[in-house]
Formats: sequence, structure tokens, C-alpha cells
Amino acid sequence: MDTNTKSFLSGLLEELKKIDYVKPEDIPNIGLYMDQVTTFMDSQLQHSKRHDNDKILTKTMINNYAKNDLIPPPEKKKYNKEHMLTLIFIYYFKSILSISDIQSILNPITDRYFGKEDSYNLEDIYKEVFGLEHQETLNLMKDLAKKFNTSMQTFADADDEEAELLRTFSFICMLSYDVYVKKTIIEKLIDRSVMTKKTSDTKK
Repeated sequence: MDTNTKSFLSGLLEELKKIDYVKPEDIPNIGLYMDQVTTFMDSQLQHSKRHDNDKILTKTMINNYAKNDLIPPPEKKKYNKEHMLTLIFIYYFKSILSISDIQSILNPITDRYFGKEDSYNLEDIYKEVFGLEHQETLNLMKDLAKKFNTSMQTFADADDEEAELLRTFSFICMLSYDVYVKKTIIEKLIDRSVMTKKTSDTKK
């Protein structure tokens, strides 16, 4: 791995370290009013902001999620721990998926596990999924290193100024294609799940 790659990945890793998920034990075990929800989410996820004035969660967003049945209704205007966990899932999904797709993913989970203690509850699912974070970050870094090295080999005949511009563009294109492919796979999985549910409902 050359010096440029090491420097790039080192800087990127430092940025990724700041994007930590919200740990369930950090979420209050008491009901929160909407203002308290937005304040908590903003403080916990501030490192994932691209710009300082970006909003993590607003009252309008929460109301829209409720209208679209993405979250169960609050209890006496208070949101419990499972509401918070659901909102965190929505926060990560909404950057790449439509509201209807998020609804298709989350509704079967919240319908079956929200407020339940039979097998898994929502906190169990959250811990299991986000527990994969460390290994996934390591895998991601290896993949980024490979893509970065590949992009740095492109446009070998360009002069230094052109090469920097074109190689950066190559790297962005490689990452964008990766996101496109994974987004397509997610959408196919959602479509298959929806079709399976419709078929199951028809047979009832």
C-alpha cells in the first residue's frame, strides 16, 4: 500500500470512527416528548451530519413517519425506547430508500416485535444488527483500499493536474456504482418480500 493510499485511508478511518451508532443503553428508558426526541437524536448522531446546519430529525419528519405508519403512535404524546430505535433505523434507511420501501422493510418488524417479549424484541434486533458494525467497517476499509488503488492506476498518460481530477472522478464513479448495485439488490429483496406477502395474503 503506497503512502497516498495510507494517508487517504487513515483520514477516512478517523472520519468513520466518529460515525458511531446509538447504543441502546444510552437511550432513556422513560417516555420522551417530541422536543426531547429531536434533541436526543441530534446530540447522538451529530457526527453523521455533512453540514453543521443539517437536521437529523425534525417534528415534521416524525409526524410524517407516523402518518406513513413507519412508527407506531406515541403513548400519551411520549415516545418510548422502541420508538427511538425505530427512528434510528429510519434515519439510516432514508438516505438511500423511498418512504414506501422503508415501510415495506420496517412494518413487518414493528408489527411482529414492537412491544413484544415472546422471542425477540426490537432492542434485541437492534443490538444484533448494529453489533456487526466493527467487522463491517474492517471489510469496508479493505474494499475502499482496493477501489482507491484501482482508481489511482487510471489515466496513466494524463499530466499531474488532469490525473488528480480524473482519478478522483474514477474513484467516485466506482463508489457510486457500488452503491447503485447494492441499492438495486435491496430493492429487489423488498419487491420479493412484498410479492411473497401478497401471495400469502391471497391464499388466506
